[in-house]
Amino acid sequence: TAKKSTTTAKKDDLKKIEGNGPKIAQILQDKGIKTFEDLSKAKVTALRKILTEAGPRYKMHQPGTWPKQAKLAAKGDWDKLSKLQDELKGGK
Repeated sequence: TAKKSTTTAKKDDLKKIEGNGPKIAQILQDKGIKTFEDLSKAKVTALRKILTEAGPRYKMHQPGTWPKQAKLAAKGDWDKLSKLQDELKGGK
């Protein structure tokens, strides 16, 4: 049986990242990006490749700010994250 990491899943809700919905969060998790820390360390080029491989409806998403947002989330700096997200439109 596989171990379930419910603590991580609840704590690191990748949908909190602007431009990242439930389907993209699942795609990232399937590729091993399961936590804010994982996402904060991901290269934008690797994220673009993951989205491109996921199909045409995901290719249009722009992950350029996702690592920066995830870094703030990983630190628990929700105020700064909220301020950054207020300036973004769809993660751009």
